[in-house]
Amino acid sequence: MKQLLSNDKVTLRALEPTDLDTLYRWENDTALWMVSDTTAPYSREALWHYLKNYTGDIYCQRQLRLMITLSNAGTPAGTGDFLNFDPLNNRAELGLFVANEFRGQGLGHEALDLITAYARDHIGLRQLYVFIALDNEVCLNLFESYGYRRAGTLNAWVKRGRDYRDVALLQMIF
Repeated sequence: MKQLLSNDKVTLRALEPTDLDTLYRWENDTALWMVSDTTAPYSREALWHYLKNYTGDIYCQRQLRLMITLSNAGTPAGTGDFLNFDPLNNRAELGLFVANEFRGQGLGHEALDLITAYARDHIGLRQLYVFIALDNEVCLNLFESYGYRRAGTLNAWVKRGRDYRDVALLQMIF
């Protein structure tokens, strides 16, 4: 029987208090801020309150964050986020992060398999969508190879330093 949140390579799980240091490191990595719209560092206390008050109820909080871990060791390797959940139209924005040390191993594709099945078969979503800067070719290739289709381009959508970059809107409709 196929597992809902796990395969041979990765497992999706709820956030745990023990994730504090990992989240602190990832959220405060300024090299990642360009793709996450983060504008200031997070304190440990702020992240602790987030973990303490996080329910994982997508219907209540309109978002859901899952930790992506290596199935064989339980090591945190990234996160999958459902954002801007719209229960009326059965859609959510998807955020996918794989930590630098785990990139290039196919974990993003493996996580997308689980995230997509979970969204479609368990939550009952009709579609997922992502916004990806056109200069992020690796991410564009991952989502397009998975079956996401470009629905349009948003011009000058994200600020990078003093410049603005165009963003592709991609959708996966089930």
